[in-house]
Amino acid sequence: MIQREDILSMEYFKKTDYTGCHQGMRYRLWGEEQGERKVMRCCVWPEPFNFFTTPEEEKIYEDFTFDEDGIVDAISWMNDRLFAEKDRWDKAKENWDRYTGSSSAEE
Repeated sequence: MIQREDILSMEYFKKTDYTGCHQGMRYRLWGEEQGERKVMRCCVWPEPFNFFTTPEEEKIYEDFTFDEDGIVDAISWMNDRLFAEKDRWDKAKENWDRYTGSSSAEE
C-alpha cells in the first residue's frame, strides 16, 4: 500500500513531477494547468516501462486538486487501483518479455 510519507512534499510538485512504483504498478504525479486552474494529475500503468515509452492504452489517468488534499486523494485512488486491478500488477513482470533491448535482440 502506498503511504503519504512515500510521496514528496507539495513544494516538490510546484517544481516538477514525481514518479514511483509499487508491486508492479508504476505511477506519476504532476501539476498541470487546465484553463485557469492547476490540477494534480495522476497516472498509473504496469511495469516495467517508463511513462514516456508505455503505450497510452496501458495508462489510467485521474485528476485531483493541486493541494495537500489532492495528494492524499491521489494516493487513495492509486491504492484503489492497486487492489482493484491486482492481477494486472501481478502480471506486470511478464511485460519484461516484451522488452527488446537494442543489443541482445538483434545479435
